[in-house]
Amino acid sequence: MKRRIDAHVVMEKLVPRITEEYRKIYDIPENHESMAIFSADCEDVMWLAVDDATKKAKIKVIQIETVYGGEITAIISGEKVADVKSGLQYAKDYIENKSGNYSLNEEGTLGYYVDYVPRIGKYYQESLGLSEGTSIAYLVSAPVESMYGLDKALKAADVKIAELSEIPSRVNTGGAIVYGTESACRSAVEAFAEGVEYCAF
Repeated sequence: MKRRIDAHVVMEKLVPRITEEYRKIYDIPENHESMAIFSADCEDVMWLAVDDATKKAKIKVIQIETVYGGEITAIISGEKVADVKSGLQYAKDYIENKSGNYSLNEEGTLGYYVDYVPRIGKYYQESLGLSEGTSIAYLVSAPVESMYGLDKALKAADVKIAELSEIPSRVNTGGAIVYGTESACRSAVEAFAEGVEYCAF
């Protein structure tokens, strides 16, 4: 039984004018005057959400950090309040409407997060060292299932690992971000999901 699990923004706050103390602590660009801090109840969707926001709004991802239990917090900044508001709205829309988080059982103890991005934004360009226009697939599940699914994905699609989440992670998951052509990333998502579902069922 596969069902989509909704993700939510837990808290969001806008800081219209950044103090010099914050600018130094978080290494915020001199021309950025505003910032926003927000958290979500699903770490996986947040990474994709902030990257998506960098494609649509004039913002920079200052910090993004997950904690034990799966909650995650991010800080973004921009030259103007309007830029940060737009970035926050784009990220929130992605989190609450485009999450690729699925449960495979009634208890919600087994599932996966799978998605592909046809064209990455500035965040992933910087953090993964990939070029503009690169496609990625985001593949995460429980530790054993994720490694089995990732093996299937690497064999089924012409993709390479950009970032490996070694098992077990702080939230007891595993997986990887892989990159290649858009069609290859789609195939990787399908193969990964099939592999995890095979383990589950």
